[in-house]
Amino acid sequence: MSEDITVNDTTTVGELGEFPMIARLVSGRRQPDATLLGPGDDAAVVRAGDGRTVVCTDMLVADRHFRLDWSTPHDVGRKAIAANAADIAAMGAYPTAFVVGFGAPAHTPAAHLAEVADGMWAEAAPLSAGIVGGDLVQCDRWVVSVTALGDLRGRPPVLRSGATAGAVIAVAGELGHSAAGYALWDNGIDGTGEFDELRRRHLVPRPPYQQGPVAAAAGAVAMTDVSDGLLADVGHLAAESGVDIDLSRAALDHDHAALRPAAATVGVDAWTWVLGGGEDHALVAAFAEDIPPGWRRIGVVRAGTGRVLIDGAPPTAPGGWQSFDGPGERR
Repeated sequence: MSEDITVNDTTTVGELGEFPMIARLVSGRRQPDATLLGPGDDAAVVRAGDGRTVVCTDMLVADRHFRLDWSTPHDVGRKAIAANAADIAAMGAYPTAFVVGFGAPAHTPAAHLAEVADGMWAEAAPLSAGIVGGDLVQCDRWVVSVTALGDLRGRPPVLRSGATAGAVIAVAGELGHSAAGYALWDNGIDGTGEFDELRRRHLVPRPPYQQGPVAAAAGAVAMTDVSDGLLADVGHLAAESGVDIDLSRAALDHDHAALRPAAATVGVDAWTWVLGGGEDHALVAAFAEDIPPGWRRIGVVRAGTGRVLIDGAPPTAPGGWQSFDGPGERR
């Protein structure tokens, strides 16, 4: 059978088979310079620019992290890459390569897998990174597991544990938009109007990838991405640095104001999304000195015991996403 499968092809993955499907997914892809050997052998070979490689992994499961009645396969591919590339950026590094494990039922249209791959390349290519290999298996629902590699380009990694009293907490990117989009989808509020972009942001996040290396170059002493919610992820910085982080509600009003109309429509407090909503993959960092362009101050680091405060008091808002908190799609 020909490896040239169009998006209108009704052939399923089961009918096509594993290796012809993989051949279709890798055909015609142009690898970046960091890829010394791409798909086709038992393993890929990727250049480690400064002798070190930053590595992370993340998994998306259908009906837990995405819904195929909301997302296109292309959206799923982009989201899977974004979640991993944001983790690489949060270390102050540049993504170089991604390895993908994909599981799906045998009746899945082969064209849908091709669309997932197209989405992955659409997210990876602007970062000068490539999809260098992976695996394809049969399972009862879609599962997308991505491992990402990154290059520090001679700088030390920015850890979660480096925040010190007196540092400034700043954010690059937006907060609460994915959670707002989820609520709009979940409540059946359509996208024909002012909420189009919020709904879209839940399906495909827009992490500020370049700001990770920018923060590292500017002397960030600690950093993370907001995947589980601002309070939860800032809580990791506070706990691992052994300090208190005091967030400013006034400094976060920019995010709150942007979400007020959607919150009023859904009937919730927008602060729930700003403080507890995940999957925006904004970056949060502590800076001992001036913050660079593209970042905005939202709090300070104080001597303490690993707490997160808001205007000096413990927060009452939800703490963020928990992987084992019950059924339902990730917020």
